[in-house]
Amino acid sequence: QVQLVESGGGLVQAGGSLRLSCAASGRTFTTYAMGWFRQAPGKEREFVAAITGSGAATYYADSVKDRFTISRDNSKNTLYLQMNSLKPEDTAVYYCNADLVYRHYITGTVSGYWGQGTQVTVSS
Repeated sequence: QVQLVESGGGLVQAGGSLRLSCAASGRTFTTYAMGWFRQAPGKEREFVAAITGSGAATYYADSVKDRFTISRDNSKNTLYLQMNSLKPEDTAVYYCNADLVYRHYITGTVSGYWGQGTQVTVSS
């Protein structure tokens, strides 16, 4: 069982930055690949970024590549998402996910555990 708690969301102007955090419970954090997803009102949940258990490899959606950076601190059981150059279309609830198989983020077959989400609102 893994429990995930996101934080760091808020209201920011376009062009600004935010850093999201996802704190994970349990002693097996490094065995899980981790990912960020988001869901805007009236839209399906979409993939944002993923990282392997060791942090050695990352994968991004084209819409956030070169603006967002995913990272993790395994000593703190914490996942991060640094978001720069934010746009109004980045407005959504952001969720973190833990999955034992990194490739699931690439194939779109993610399962595993989800956090409760944190709201990010970007004003124009």
